[in-house]
Amino acid sequence: MSKRISLMVAAMLLVFSIPVFATEPTDDIVDIAVGNPDFSILVSALQKAELVETLQGEGPFTVFAPTNDAFAKLLEALDITAEELLAQPDLAKVLTYHVVAGKVMSGDLTDGLEADTVNGGKVKFDLSGDPKVNDANITTVDIEATNGVIHVIDTVLVPENFTLQEVDMEETEAPETGIPASFPFLLTAIGTAGAAMLVYKKKEA
Repeated sequence: MSKRISLMVAAMLLVFSIPVFATEPTDDIVDIAVGNPDFSILVSALQKAELVETLQGEGPFTVFAPTNDAFAKLLEALDITAEELLAQPDLAKVLTYHVVAGKVMSGDLTDGLEADTVNGGKVKFDLSGDPKVNDANITTVDIEATNGVIHVIDTVLVPENFTLQEVDMEETEAPETGIPASFPFLLTAIGTAGAAMLVYKKKEA
């Protein structure tokens, strides 16, 4: 009996002594975004701003990726449609404000840390409670890509150098947003959550 127990213990020690290797990512940042329906508006925005090729580059990049719900709150606050947002001349300024050069994992963040974005502005991290970047909650961290890492946020980060402009949609080719026809219903479902975004106001005429 004791011999059998010894063999079992030896087998268990052998199993637990085998090193576990982390799976290396196989998709780049854009591939991951395209493969996740929660990022469909973000992907459309990247296409419209011609930033897809950039984020498919070697990098590495750290991307704070807003979900469709995050964009819904922004559209509600700005009182514009998704098409109008994608037609904004300053769209690239908004998107590059979500990108930091280098691979910044969640473990690299500290409370009060400020990071330079590709936009040229800075974002600030608050780790005193639930992790935040500026006013956005970081809901999912460390989605590794071949050329960097993605952290998911619930609010679109709007830089100081973004100005909302009126666009003539009749003269603007409608972008292929990939947004379902039920998107207006999504905005309604967001309800009062959009009120928190009222700090983003339309530029007065």
